[in-house]
Amino acid sequence: MTRLFEQAIAAVSTLPDAKQDEYASVLLRLVGVDQATIQLTPDEDADLAEAELEVARGELVSDDEMKALWAKYRG
Repeated sequence: MTRLFEQAIAAVSTLPDAKQDEYASVLLRLVGVDQATIQLTPDEDADLAEAELEVARGELVSDDEMKALWAKYRG
């Protein structure tokens, strides 16, 4: 294991369990290991359906709005 990879694992290991699982799932997908399909709740399914309708209607956010959103969560 490389030093950088060890550093990344050490950093992730300090996060809450749910975040560790999220990052582990992403890593496994990147290396080609299939993960179980996520089962949406009825509310999540309804939100997704509404989002798909918004996209079909062309109701998209601007590049500036997306940049602001990413900046908010990147800290």
